[in-house]
Amino acid sequence: MPTPLPQVVIVGRPNVGKSSLFNWLSQRRIAIEDPTAGVTRDRLTQRVDLEGRTVDLVDTGGMGFDDPDGLTEQIDMQIEAGLAAAGLVIFVVDVRASLVPADEEVASRLRQAGADVLLVANKADDEKFDLAAHDFDRLGFGSPLVTSTKQNRNRDTLIAEILARLPPATEDDESGGTALPEMKVAIVGRRNVGKSSFVNALAKEDRVIASPVAGTTRDSIDVRFEVDGHPFLAIDTPGLRRAKSRSSDIDFYSTHRAERSIRRADVVLMLFDATEPIGKVDKQLVETIVEQQKPVVLVVNKWDLYAGDVERGEWAQYLRDTFRSMPWAPVAFVTALTGRNVKATIDTAQRLFRQSRTRLPTAALNAIIHAATAANRPPPDRRGRPLRIFFATQVDTAPPTIVLATSSPQALTAPYKRYLLSSLRKQSAFSEVPVKLLVRGRSSRDERKKTSG
Repeated sequence: MPTPLPQVVIVGRPNVGKSSLFNWLSQRRIAIEDPTAGVTRDRLTQRVDLEGRTVDLVDTGGMGFDDPDGLTEQIDMQIEAGLAAAGLVIFVVDVRASLVPADEEVASRLRQAGADVLLVANKADDEKFDLAAHDFDRLGFGSPLVTSTKQNRNRDTLIAEILARLPPATEDDESGGTALPEMKVAIVGRRNVGKSSFVNALAKEDRVIASPVAGTTRDSIDVRFEVDGHPFLAIDTPGLRRAKSRSSDIDFYSTHRAERSIRRADVVLMLFDATEPIGKVDKQLVETIVEQQKPVVLVVNKWDLYAGDVERGEWAQYLRDTFRSMPWAPVAFVTALTGRNVKATIDTAQRLFRQSRTRLPTAALNAIIHAATAANRPPPDRRGRPLRIFFATQVDTAPPTIVLATSSPQALTAPYKRYLLSSLRKQSAFSEVPVKLLVRGRSSRDERKKTSG
């Protein structure tokens, strides 16, 4: 097994710019940046390359924040878990606010943890703040490194200091190339369907906060886990609300991140609550999955509250009747809270992952298409002449993309395309994944040239 990557954990009291620093070092807008205190609750992890050294960068919630939803203890447990695994802690303070008692409380906790601490005075948007940064010398971690994420001040210096404090890389370290997960799985659904409980069941630890409080998860959270020795990445996403119910910037950012997670994913697990009917938000999420042409498992959670073989069949049919655009998608029934059937669902996701990356030999593909057209002739073109499909070829994977060369692309109707896709799924490895079908023109003269050549 390769050595785990060093974890660089960002901590500090609320509203000192931890998430801004996290995004700044990652060079991506991953964590939600918002002036509202307590936006970040879970540990956010991003694998980043710092001048050739790959590390896991971790953002945490604000230390000492009294969460209004009663999640203070869970947030604090996530911070402690981050500190326990940290190879280096970046202690962020707000240089414009000067030293406050809450900073001293954070410093006390870090001293008790015994972590290697790099003190960073953030929000120094002007050099006039640099001298004031020495007020933080009293915290006992040396003079702070002054930064401004807004003005892009001293990012290179910060990276150099991080690298200098990390232990030397070894040959068996996970590198940026070999450490990438084999499969990225996005877990999506509306609020309170059990997404975080599902992720914790995969990770076999309380990796993200699971709570009956609606909207507990606000960011998309990457969680790495292993199944049968193979590495994977689960993306826990915020639960979505109906558009008219979105009342804050946090709701907007959460919606954007959930949609982005679907685009990032290799396979999507679309979770439903067995005790609740399918709603508008569920349908909107499925529309996004269909638009992005992602393999998907329809996962009915909380099955312990709604169990039975008859009910299982009824629920599966309910899903089929509701989502007629994806009759090929498999259905799974799980109880995430206890882990029941969670591994089997990931096994199903692996199967879809393999299917979406399969390349069908051209000869086999054309045999399927020719058999389908022989059994059910294509519609004629607008002049009444028989539509000819000269040949088919696969040009891409994930999703499998098939190009048909025809005598009249416009004549190939949507129902007939669906018929061809159905034939492909029945006769190939693409039985449970979306397939993209592209149609282009090719004259019979071109086809004769191709054949004679």
